[in-house]
Amino acid sequence: MKTLYLITGAAGHVGSAVCLRLKERGEAMRALLLPGENSTLMRQLGVEICFGDVTKPETLDEFFTLPEGTEAIVLHCAGIVEIADKHSPAAYGVNVRGTINVLERAKAAGVKKFVYVSSVHAMPDTKKGTVKTEIERYDSRKVEGAYSKSKAIAARIVLEAAKEIPAVVVLPSGIIGPYNGGSNHLVRFVKDYANGKFPACVKGGYDFVDVRDVADGIVAAADRGRSGESYILSGGYHTIRETLDLLRPIVNGKRVANIPHFLAMAAAPFAVLHARLTKKKPLFSPYALRVILENGCYSHEKATRELGFAPRDFSETLADTVQWLRDTGAIVTKQPRARRCKRRIKAT
Repeated sequence: MKTLYLITGAAGHVGSAVCLRLKERGEAMRALLLPGENSTLMRQLGVEICFGDVTKPETLDEFFTLPEGTEAIVLHCAGIVEIADKHSPAAYGVNVRGTINVLERAKAAGVKKFVYVSSVHAMPDTKKGTVKTEIERYDSRKVEGAYSKSKAIAARIVLEAAKEIPAVVVLPSGIIGPYNGGSNHLVRFVKDYANGKFPACVKGGYDFVDVRDVADGIVAAADRGRSGESYILSGGYHTIRETLDLLRPIVNGKRVANIPHFLAMAAAPFAVLHARLTKKKPLFSPYALRVILENGCYSHEKATRELGFAPRDFSETLADTVQWLRDTGAIVTKQPRARRCKRRIKAT
C-alpha cells in the first residue's frame, strides 16, 4: 500500500517546511493551496497541487480523492495566527470550522493518520516558576485571545475525533526560521530590527522554536505519535532583550532602548488601528504584550522521548533566518557611504 501525505496550508511557513522535509525523505505529497496562492516552491519540489479552501468543504473533493491502493496521512497545517484580543471571524472560520471540515473529509476517506498543528497557546497559563507540559483536555474558557481560543477549540475537537480515526495534536511554541515566513510575526520582528525599524525593547520573553524542527516534529508525529495524544514542540525561552543582543552581531544592528511595559500597552491599540487602516498585520498588540509576560517555560520532554524531537540552537535559527531574509531581499543591505573628496583648486 502506497502512502500519500496530504498537507493543508502547504504554502505557509510551517507547511512549506513540512514539504521540504518530506521531499528529503522521498515521500509522495499532495498540497492544498488557496486559489491564487504562490505555488512556486511546490512546483519546484514536484508536489502534486490541489487548490481549495478549508472553510469551503465543497472545494476539498479533489484533495481527498485517493488513487487506488493508496492510504493517506493528513498533516493539517492550515491556520490563521491572530494577535487581536477580540473575537476574530477569520481565525474561527479557518482554525475551527476549517479543522472540522478537514476532519470530516479525513474520516470519510479513512485516512491512516491525522496530525493537527495547534499551538502552545491552546493551553492555559500557569504560575511563573512552573514548567508547562501537555494537558489532557483543552478548554477555550481557560485561555485569552481570539487565536488561543480558536486553537483550544480545534485541539479538543481533534482529540475527540481520535475515537474514530488515529489523530495526534502537536503544539509548537513561537515559530521562527527561514523559508516562506514573510507573514510570520516573529520573522517580521527579526526583519524590522535588521532594517532599523524596531523602535524599542520591552520586558518579557518567549519560547522560540525553529520551523524546521517543528516540521521534523510533525512528520515524526505522523510516524509514531500515539493517537489521542498531544506533543509540545518547543525550543527554549529567551527574553526580548537577549534575542536582540543575539541579533546585533549578526546584522550589525544598533542597541535599542528599553521602554516601560505600561507605555507599550498604551501605544498598542494605536499600532493595531494603524495596521488595520494600512491593511497590514500589527507587530504587537495588547494581547501580544500580555503573552510575553506569561510563563514561557515549556517542556518538550515528551516529544523528545516519543518522537525524537531535538530543537537546534537558537543562535543558528537566528542566523539562518537573517540569511534567508537577505537572500529574499527583505533585509536591506546597508552600503558604506563613499567618502567625499574635496577637489583642490590650484590658484593661477
